[in-house]
Amino acid sequence: MPDIILASKSKVRKAILEKNEISCLVEPSNVDEDPVKISLLKEGASPEIISKNLAELKANKVSQKMHQNLVLGADSVIDLNGELISKPESRSEALEILKKLNGKKHHLISSVCISKNGAMIWNYTDKAKLTMKKMTEEDLRKYLSKITDEALYSYNVYQIEGEGRNLFTNIEGDEDTVMGLPVKKIKDYLRK
Repeated sequence: MPDIILASKSKVRKAILEKNEISCLVEPSNVDEDPVKISLLKEGASPEIISKNLAELKANKVSQKMHQNLVLGADSVIDLNGELISKPESRSEALEILKKLNGKKHHLISSVCISKNGAMIWNYTDKAKLTMKKMTEEDLRKYLSKITDEALYSYNVYQIEGEGRNLFTNIEGDEDTVMGLPVKKIKDYLRK
């Protein structure tokens, strides 16, 4: 029996759990995030609230089907001075996001939620502060040419565990948070 059900198809999140000796079964939630984000933005929700809500929605959805299991939902967003920046849907959109972040500080927010029997029983949100180098558009295009489509559309515009590290002059915070899963807090909760 796995320790938890991961309500995500993120290979990075699964790898982080396995590296930390947390066995998991993958059961993607397939939540359509865009309508939720649009609704929450209309209500004036911050990027942090949106991230928390999406993590909970994903965990609860899978937890309704897999009653007795602990289900982990996760969501990560970029907060640029209060502006929510979501995963790109095209390479041109990815380039626009990188141009927007170019030379600036921003926060990467990762939220996690554990649900059981269709309801949240625990959640946690962490923030990391990243400072992106000032780069030319040509440099940004070169960077994007090295990133696979799967990586680009799954893990936002940068992968801190790979090429993305070269985009930053400074990273303050937990690297697991930047990769989308503040695993230390999850381990603490599962131990209890």
